[in-house]
Amino acid sequence: MVGWGSHVRVLLSSALMAKEKLGVNCEVIDLRKVLPWDYDIVRNSVRKTGRMIVSHEAPITCGVGAEISAKIQEDCFLHLEAPITRVAGYDTPFPHTSESIYYPGRFKVFEAIKKVINY
Repeated sequence: MVGWGSHVRVLLSSALMAKEKLGVNCEVIDLRKVLPWDYDIVRNSVRKTGRMIVSHEAPITCGVGAEISAKIQEDCFLHLEAPITRVAGYDTPFPHTSESIYYPGRFKVFEAIKKVINY
């Protein structure tokens, strides 16, 4: 799983849940910065695991996650065992009081893990 910023805590929580409930080990990569992003680390992880989930708090459409997904798809297609999955915010404005609903939480990320594993 690839993410950045404070959202990485959600990914780590989801990875722990996947280990406990599914017996699956997830690699969580915190990009720390998105330009330039650590392409080699992500590519090596995808080649090793055959799967990738990109998750972030921004809207799903036209975000950095889409660019990361596109680049990995171009270069790692033959290594993928499941489609790249993106888990992100909704494509709509939201009031800050609704952040907990808007941002992808650990259960949404956990569902993505199950989907990618069972593909």
